[in-house]
Amino acid sequence: MTDVSHERATLVDKLGVDIDPELLSLALTHRSYAYEAGGIPHNERLEFLGDSVLGQAVTVRLFTVHPDLDEGELAKRRASVVSTVALAEVARGIGLGEYLLLGRGEQQTGGRDKDSILADTMEAVIGATYLSAGPDAATSLVLRLVEPLLQDPERYGAAMDPKTSLQELAARNSLSPPVYAIEAAGPDHDRVFTAAVTVGEFTAVGSGSSKKQAEMAAALTAWRELSARA
Repeated sequence: MTDVSHERATLVDKLGVDIDPELLSLALTHRSYAYEAGGIPHNERLEFLGDSVLGQAVTVRLFTVHPDLDEGELAKRRASVVSTVALAEVARGIGLGEYLLLGRGEQQTGGRDKDSILADTMEAVIGATYLSAGPDAATSLVLRLVEPLLQDPERYGAAMDPKTSLQELAARNSLSPPVYAIEAAGPDHDRVFTAAVTVGEFTAVGSGSSKKQAEMAAALTAWRELSARA
């Protein structure tokens, strides 16, 4: 077995579901790698499918388990679990970044740990699971991955509005208000933004495909770290 095959087998073990090797390889192929390899297929179609499977699985789970919640609260909880920041957290939990196929530019700019790339790849893996093992297996995978998020009620408010949550946390702890700094890298059609937020002497970093997304990712990381210290 080649090193690559061995690595993919390790990922399959972590996921706990049998995924067709070709589909798994496609799910891990970022468009930057596909472009440099001469225009081979990449994972965005699988990402599209996985996004739908993810949304349905989480929606049904919340609707079934929380008959007391109204539509607005259900929507808020779903958004907090299927957000880019949340999915990136799930992806880091299984070490997904080390398995990605990235172009040289993304490799050099830390693509293996970018929220947007990790979240999109996580959705693509869910899509590959759906095609390989069917809807029940894909739903089971989704629920296994997001269950820790669903069981953490404190994350709902912060995940929905991390910048406000961080500002409130700083005020409660008599810290200076959050200050954000933004950098951008990459071509115009594939721009990646990196935000650094500083609260007192603490700094956290986040990335995304827009300034807003990057700031939200940085704010949520800072909120979690500072909350754990409080």
